[in-house]
Amino acid sequence: MERFKETVTYLKGRNISNPEIGIILGSGLGKLVNEINIETSVEYQDIPYFPVSTVEFHSGELIFGKMNGKRILVMHGRFHFYEGYTLQEITFPIRVMKLLGVKYLMISNACGSINPEIKKGSLMLLDDHINLLPCNPLVGKNYDELGPRFPDMSQPYSKFLNDKLIKIAEQQGIDLYKGVYVAVAGPNLETRAEYRFLRRIGADVVGMSTIPEVIVANHMDLPCIAISVVTDECDPDNLKKVDIEDIIKVAGRAELKLTILFSELIKEL
Repeated sequence: MERFKETVTYLKGRNISNPEIGIILGSGLGKLVNEINIETSVEYQDIPYFPVSTVEFHSGELIFGKMNGKRILVMHGRFHFYEGYTLQEITFPIRVMKLLGVKYLMISNACGSINPEIKKGSLMLLDDHINLLPCNPLVGKNYDELGPRFPDMSQPYSKFLNDKLIKIAEQQGIDLYKGVYVAVAGPNLETRAEYRFLRRIGADVVGMSTIPEVIVANHMDLPCIAISVVTDECDPDNLKKVDIEDIIKVAGRAELKLTILFSELIKEL
């Protein structure tokens, strides 16, 4: 708790005050930053107790500014379990966002589709998830001032926010699938047998992030939404080698639609 307080005090000293909306930008999904009237930008390495992003295509800065009349706080680059961080370290920034005053959390990620109906370049709104990471960010001592020991997860993604996004997508003529995201540890991609297994247990897409942040948001009663950008198709019967450069290019092409959805949602909150 002292670390959270120290970090919050530091960021307030950098003129980050009363943010309303927090945003996490995933792999290759940074162009939303261009829409922000930036007031403050702080490198992760300068923030007390923040991890540092080690993944190519992930920036490492916390951005504060205004967008569509709202004060927003953006993680431009996120952290992953496969980088060697604990899930508590990965979710530390979410705790800080909430303690700074953030009322809604918006998350993006890049993923692979294991549902043959969801093609490369599509967007999928997370309706539920399956956590196959080897741990949970809530393991350990519970701090009652942050949230309950046994938080409910019957609706991990805000129905209020999801309904708004679905309506916005219809108005903007953007195809937006809805489905289940499964998180695995990575960093390798999955085998054919693993893709078959993940599909059989009910997942539509697979990635290596997001769920720890969502668990912590729910623990702190912070309403959240998440959108996956499908960057590759994982058909086990026709599986091709994946080029990370191609994944980033696909994410970049889909990014305009994601930016529109987030921007319009921010207007309505």
